[in-house]
Amino acid sequence: MRFLLPPSETKRDGGLGAPLDLAALSFPMLTDARRAVLDALAQLSTDDAAAARALKLGAKAAPLELARNRQLERSGTMPAIERYTGVLYDALDVGSWGADARARASRHLMVHSALFGLVAADDAVPAYRLSHDTRLPGLVLRSHWAPANAAVLAACEGPFIDLRSEGYAALGPLPARDDALFVRVVAIGDDGVARALNHFNKKGKGEYLRALLQHGPVPASVDELCAISTALGWPLRRSRPGELELVVPGTLPPR
Repeated sequence: MRFLLPPSETKRDGGLGAPLDLAALSFPMLTDARRAVLDALAQLSTDDAAAARALKLGAKAAPLELARNRQLERSGTMPAIERYTGVLYDALDVGSWGADARARASRHLMVHSALFGLVAADDAVPAYRLSHDTRLPGLVLRSHWAPANAAVLAACEGPFIDLRSEGYAALGPLPARDDALFVRVVAIGDDGVARALNHFNKKGKGEYLRALLQHGPVPASVDELCAISTALGWPLRRSRPGELELVVPGTLPPR
């Protein structure tokens, strides 16, 4: 079973790993697609003003983020699951996990990067700035990535639990099978109605995965996952076709 995570705009600096090695990343069938995006981003990075506009960077963030992109093939790397920060990854907080739970993260978590496509949790990546909707010279990310990432997912066996945002899910559609399911995060209001969460969506995903992976071995089937998640206080249930509904405990939706 694999859990698909979105990336985050914010990332940790530095990294003690060797510079980026595309050949060492998981899913080598994506190597050519990765190189094409790297080249397009390098072309964009030759013009600071155009890059700042394309990446939607303010004056304060632009110097750091543009420098990262210009140096990303020379800078240090770290595991993808440790590179990303932001609400989801702060809630996940893998740096505080014990060895067994961290090993489960390595086996079961994947991150969907706009720059590298699908990567495994421990794939070594540099800091960079690129979003799923960024316009690159001569390259449309959605049409570029969707077939390549979809082919990777279709070739992998076992359930997929998709915790990506819809923007990133469009860059790698799930295979059409019963064990590949998109998760919608909801809260149950005082009226008993389930409503989608906004701010707490990302935090809920991180806290849920932390609770699940620290609890013990990940189940092999979706039905077992639903049962264990519910027993941990995170009700998970089938809803619409192709979807699961995750109820965040103790969180009411905005009025």
